[in-house]
Amino acid sequence: MTVRLTLVCAAAPATDTVRFADAVPDDRALERARRMAGTLPSAGDRYTAPSLRCRRTATALGWEAVAVEPELRDLDMGRWRDRTLDRVAADEPDGFAAWLTDPHASPHGGESVAGLCARVAAWADALPPDTGRMVAVVEQAAARAAILHALSAPLHSFWRVDVPPLTTVQLTGRAGRWNLRTGAAPATAPDDGPR
Repeated sequence: MTVRLTLVCAAAPATDTVRFADAVPDDRALERARRMAGTLPSAGDRYTAPSLRCRRTATALGWEAVAVEPELRDLDMGRWRDRTLDRVAADEPDGFAAWLTDPHASPHGGESVAGLCARVAAWADALPPDTGRMVAVVEQAAARAAILHALSAPLHSFWRVDVPPLTTVQLTGRAGRWNLRTGAAPATAPDDGPR
């Protein structure tokens, strides 16, 4: 049997400042999530990562009963948590450079990209083959990790995968092998079309 897994990247507030924190989605981001709710595939199981951002996105999607899945949590940023990306880059340029180039580095004292990728891959591979269709609201880092796993891509390509907020990633798994599905045009709300 095939597992059909759709990952929805959590909504996030529009900002020019990148911060290593659980940024709570603003009303506009949550409204975008509400509008996309009807475009998601039906699923027997629904999950969310434990962050407030993911749980609020799941609520905006209209999910009432949803299981919190700790393995889909964001990368643990250690002592960099709540700091801005610009501040970390200025204060710790060598550590910051190592973090962006070495997937095994964790200069912040938290989790490495390699650790995150291993955690997400183990979760996906442990899904029972009779799971069927499932949808999960996840952190962007978890979606990147799942894509790398499906493609058997090298860990250093983690930062080359861009998954904006409310992006969906569709994966199918069978017999220990995952495939990434692309090309489906997203449905749009009337006010999202060309102007």
